[in-house]
Amino acid sequence: MVEIGYKLFTEAHSASELVKNARLAEDAGFSFLSISDHYLPWIANHGHAGFAWCTIGGISQSTSRIKVSTGVTCPLVRYHPAIVAQAAATAASMMPGRFELGVGTGENLNEHVTGGIWPTSEPVRLDMLREAVNIIRTLWKGGMQDYYGNYYIIDNAQIFELPEQLPAIRVSAEGSMAAEVAGEIGDALIHYEQKPEEVIETFRASGGEGKSCMVETAVCYGKSEEEAKRTAYEWFPVTANKGELNWIVPTPTHFEQMQQMVTPDEVAKQVICGPDPQKIVEKVGELADMGYDSVLLHQVGPDQQEFINLAHDTILPEFGIRPPRAEVGGRMVPGPAR
Repeated sequence: MVEIGYKLFTEAHSASELVKNARLAEDAGFSFLSISDHYLPWIANHGHAGFAWCTIGGISQSTSRIKVSTGVTCPLVRYHPAIVAQAAATAASMMPGRFELGVGTGENLNEHVTGGIWPTSEPVRLDMLREAVNIIRTLWKGGMQDYYGNYYIIDNAQIFELPEQLPAIRVSAEGSMAAEVAGEIGDALIHYEQKPEEVIETFRASGGEGKSCMVETAVCYGKSEEEAKRTAYEWFPVTANKGELNWIVPTPTHFEQMQQMVTPDEVAKQVICGPDPQKIVEKVGELADMGYDSVLLHQVGPDQQEFINLAHDTILPEFGIRPPRAEVGGRMVPGPAR
């Protein structure tokens, strides 16, 4: 059975709102959460870009069942992989069996801010990712570790806060080159619905057979299709950008300039817009038929609670998903707020 997740978009909501929405999503019956890990928002209108790892700590205390993944963390430039290894180990210790580390090669927008060079060459970025994941797994073995690689060094490093169950590493891939690496080094795949059939086939053929495959798809539930199109254009124009522009440009101002080059209708081709939940149900079914066992829904825009309610009432039941019963002796599960 397909699992359905809820996106925590750090760029558009405060950390406190994200923690609240995580609790509502768990109560509604979502199977997992995925939280973006950015230093800057895509566009200034988003207004937020809180530190994802602090927010994960809050989520660990406000939820009790739902799984949590970074979607995704880039362990290449802004973070050293040794720091990511420590952060993920701590998060997994706070959420036994519920945390998963999602990693990818990132984008210039977030990685240039500390003065490091984010390579424009995809093969170089993927080589860096291979080495970074190797370092993370090495440190998770425990004990004092040294590593001298082509891109990174660790010297007398040891993680003392190791969980009993290490988190899976889910690797992001947008095209076939990255999908090959994901199959090679990852425990699972995450894809952002650019080439879903090509990516999953390449991932499986490159060592990913039998591994979990997650795909993220954007939706904008609204009172009317036109209203939802306007919201999607205002809040998520980046989805209509072509080629590698989203990975290359360095500031929100550049993304705002690119927003002027696309139309609401072009954005709506990439985002399911409107009040009809059946379109979302059909999209989830289509992706599940491709072989994706986990589908992540990203509700675009400020109105998250109405979408969570819609998912609880209409979308999740279509896939046999119901909110779990309250735990005996545990906290009550009130269901999504109305």
